[in-house]
Order: sequence, then structure tokens, then C-alpha cells
Amino acid sequence: PRWSRYPWARQLAAAASTLPWAVQAKDKPSKEAKETVEALRFTEVERLLDKQLHVAPGYDAKVLIRWGDPLRPTGPTFDPKNQSEQKQERQFGYNNDFTAFFPLPAGSRNSAHGLLGVNHEYTIPPLMFSGLEMDYLDSVSEEQMRVEQAAHGVSIIEVKRDSEQGWHPVDGTYARRVTATTPILLSGPVAGHERVKTQLDPSGKRVFGTFANCAGGITPWGTYLTCEENIDKYFAQTGEIDPRERDNHKRMGIKPGGQWYSWYKFDRRFNASREPNEPNRFGWIVEIDPYNPQLPPVKRTALGRCKHECATTTLDHNNHVVVYSGDDEYFQYLYRFVSAKPYDPEAPSSHLRLLDEGTLSVAQFDDEGNVRWLPLVHGTGKLTSEHGFDSQADVLIEARRASELIGATPMDRPEDIAVYEKTGEVFVALTKNGKRTDSSAANPRTENHHGHIVRLTPPKHVNGGIKHSADTFKWDIFLLAGDPDAQAHGAKYGGEVSDAGWLSCPDNLAMDPHGRLWITTDGQEDANGAAEGLYATQTHGDAQGVTKCFLRGPLGCEVTGPNFTPDGQTLFLSIQHPGEGSTFDAPATRWPDFDESLPPRPAVLAITKKDDGSFGA
Repeated sequence: PRWSRYPWARQLAAAASTLPWAVQAKDKPSKEAKETVEALRFTEVERLLDKQLHVAPGYDAKVLIRWGDPLRPTGPTFDPKNQSEQKQERQFGYNNDFTAFFPLPAGSRNSAHGLLGVNHEYTIPPLMFSGLEMDYLDSVSEEQMRVEQAAHGVSIIEVKRDSEQGWHPVDGTYARRVTATTPILLSGPVAGHERVKTQLDPSGKRVFGTFANCAGGITPWGTYLTCEENIDKYFAQTGEIDPRERDNHKRMGIKPGGQWYSWYKFDRRFNASREPNEPNRFGWIVEIDPYNPQLPPVKRTALGRCKHECATTTLDHNNHVVVYSGDDEYFQYLYRFVSAKPYDPEAPSSHLRLLDEGTLSVAQFDDEGNVRWLPLVHGTGKLTSEHGFDSQADVLIEARRASELIGATPMDRPEDIAVYEKTGEVFVALTKNGKRTDSSAANPRTENHHGHIVRLTPPKHVNGGIKHSADTFKWDIFLLAGDPDAQAHGAKYGGEVSDAGWLSCPDNLAMDPHGRLWITTDGQEDANGAAEGLYATQTHGDAQGVTKCFLRGPLGCEVTGPNFTPDGQTLFLSIQHPGEGSTFDAPATRWPDFDESLPPRPAVLAITKKDDGSFGA
């Protein structure tokens, strides 16, 4: 069998028949659900691993923009051997991740002209700079470090589709970069607190920069939410610090010495021994208004601090704003924020503070298919001074510790979240957890190398609408990833999956206008030897939970950031870190340019159907 190729296969959990499933994935759909979900009729891409990108027949996958391209036609030309901080600040950043489309004009559903917000999660110096080896920490110069900082954060570009060029960037007044040094405001309960004051910012209300920007979200009022994830990789400790902050930083993963970067050698902010409060200023969800380049970004601290993967936003039955977010690390938690005040589309000025007041909760799953939302509110339960929480600010800064104390369920790397607005169902990607030794109903496999997707179902309100703010939801496992022919994988889908269609390590999720779920992978190349890909499945009907492979990326990449235009006819998709594990001078692939003078370059694709028909049908 295929699984015998994998050296760890015999060490995995028991067969699927012994797994403690709470609810079967193939519940009989309602007539309404059947009518909303179109079948997926594209021809699958075969299982493979090579230097190219492959998309389903009948579709075009056009490179829209890539690392180093100018944000505007008048910007600096990309020269990978002659980069500078000043150039990079006017160019598209590195390792693009989450994408979000904002129609122009604002408030419309125009699907041919808009703004595209794109996260830049991290940099890889050996792929960015000639002459660096894989062991690069002591070799990066200060100028190269400044280029790296300028390549982080967010790019916002103006894009248009026409019959001659297809999708392409256009010149305009909206294009901007937010980098690791851009001034950003702190708002909410943590703003001005003693634990976020530094020598550069004694007010505790003005942070310089955002980085480790993974997934994100779009608010109902048309702003961009970008999430700070692996912030620990940027900080180092070179001496002793106050035990409270030392333990706090350790829980976030900050260690002595550099990890991925040596920024602390050149920028004192990243030496936690010199600036022990600086790490507390990162790990937040940042709100950016793409339509107003003059408005500074804001870190919304009421949404809590952790390694945020996403900020998936929806409205409750009473128009209160609900934000779902996963903490992307082994044994971390799933969060929900509910705003204190409702969203009023007729009062734009009220939107500015909607994410500053509300209740942050964390999920607790039981074995009977219920999930309870436990409020993270100072003064309740163990969230008191006796346990080191003197204020709500302390609870939010140390959301991980607070969640553990009140009994939240540790999950298998909770990553992206997608909401099917018609039914209110919430789909959560749990990428993997090879460190798990004890299973639970919501995390049913030990040594979970392949990951799974959990579906949450909030109750309906008696007067209509979905109660996303309810204290208790139902949950079931939508699918268990892995090879269905490998008994040791314990994989479980909604029906028969082709040899090309099964997947490992679900990461980012997107819901298309037809109620179908699109899934990217991160870690599949290691888990099963295939390239990272983009898969799709129906969420209702006889084929729910049956995945099909739509696209495979080039060697060493991660496929991420799927986002549809309002009409569902264009999918924007990020190809992150192609050639990872190799160097600028000896790359594993030169995608997408395949030019001997250029290294591999992360890029955003605009994918369309050649006949302009319904995407995926």
C-alpha cells in the first residue's frame, strides 16, 4: 500500500474504526442546503512534486505580483543583488500569505476592480541574498536586516481586470506598505498599560511595526485584519529579566539567542533583556483601512494576544461583530470575540471602536459534541490577582495562560477558520500535531501527522439569524486528513476520495459563494511526499467532506491565502516560499520566472476559468 513508503506510518494512531468521533460527517442535508451547494466538476491535478505550478485544466493561473515588483509602475525596479531598505519599502514584500479583495468603489460588489491586501509573513535570508548559506544567523548584515524588516508586514495594491491584460496592478492613490517599522496605534484595554511601555514609547500607545503576519480577515465595514503569529522568532534574550515577563515570554516561545533572525544585534527593540516589554506589543490583530492610506493601522488588544492565524469575522443575529481566531501552535486554543455594541452600517464613525469593547472567549470541547465558550474576563474564576492577573490587560497579554487556567481544550494547531454564512457553520483547520500522546474527541489521533477539520454549528435564534454569541455550540469532525487506504493514518472523509484528492495538513480555508470549502495545505510535502496544494469539497450533500485537488504548487512552497471576488469568478492565491530549504545561489526551483539571474520569488496568483464560467463547476 502507498502508506508503506512513509517511515513513520507504523507509529501512528490506531485505525479509523477505533477513533472517538463525536458526530459523523455525512449528516443528511436539508433540501435548502442541497440547493445552495454546486457540485465540483473540475478535473483533478495528479499527485506529484516538481518545480512547476499545476492547475486544473480549463483554468488560468496568472502571476499578479511577486516579491520585489513595484507597488506602482513608477516604483523601483527589482534587482535582487542590489536591494535596499528604501527600495523594498516601495516594492511588494516577501512571503505573501493571506489575501483580501476590497471592491472599488468602497461598498460595492465590483469584481473587476478593487484593492488587494496581502500579508508578508516572514523572510528567508538565504533565498533573498546571494552569498548566504543555510546557517545564516551570524552572516546577515545590518543593511540586509533593514531590507528584511521592509519586506515584512502588508502590501496594499490596486488591481483591475480587463479583456486585454486580465488581472493586473494599476497606478493609483491607494498603494501602500505597512512594514516592521511603520508606526501603529495600540487601542483597547492594553493601550497605555505599564507592560507595553518602552523606552521608545513611554506612553504604551504607539508601536513600531507589524511582522509575522499570517492569515487575517475582512470586517463588515470593509477594513483589513492582519494577524501577528510567530513573533517569538524575532526576539532574543541575552541576560536576566523580571521573572514574570521571562515566564510570559517563554510561553510565547521566546528563548535566549536568535532563532530565525538576528535583528536583536542591530535593533535593541528585539533584545528582550534590554526591552522586556517589547514582545508584549506583538501577537495582536491589526486593523488597517485599505481605502484610507492616511489612517494609521491599529492593534486591537481586546481580541487577545497569542500566535493568531486568522481573524474570521461575521455578524451575530443581533448584528454584534464576532471574530474567530486560532492560536497556531501545538496544544493551543480556539478563540471567539463578540463586540459589546452592534454593527450599524448607517453609522460609519461607530465602526472605529467596535473591536475595542467586547468579550473574548476560548473554546472547551466535550465528548458529547458540545463546545462551550469560556469568557476570558478579569475577576472570573482563576483570572484574579491571586493568579497574577491584576487587570483585563493582564488577561489579554497572557491569553494563553488564562485559557489554560480556565480549562480550554488544547488543539492540534488551530489555524484558519471559514464561516458558511447561510447556515452559520464554522469550519476550523487543525493542521497537525505529531507531539500529541493522548487523544480526545476533538483531537482523536495521537501523533497527528495529517491534521483534520472540525465543524462548529451555532444555534439559530428563535426570530431568525445565527447565534454566534451563544454560550454553547455543537461540533463534529468534518474530515480526518491522510491517506484513506493507509489503515494507520486513520483518515476519514465524507465518501470515496481519489488518489489525487486526499490531503494532509489543512491550513488556510475559504468559502466560495456556492458554499464550497477550499483548503490549502502546509506540511504535506513532508507528511506524504506530494506538493502543497489547493483542494475543494462540498459542505453539504452526498459529496460533503470529499476533497478534490485543484492546484499543486512548486517544490518547497506553501499554498496559502485563498480569497474570492464577490462574484466567485476569480480566486486570489498566494504561493509562499517556493524553493524553501535551498539558497539564492543554488535554488531548488526558480519559479515563477525561471530566469537564471533571479531567485525563486513568492507571488500572488489570480486564477480564473478560461470560459468565464462558474469557478469549480
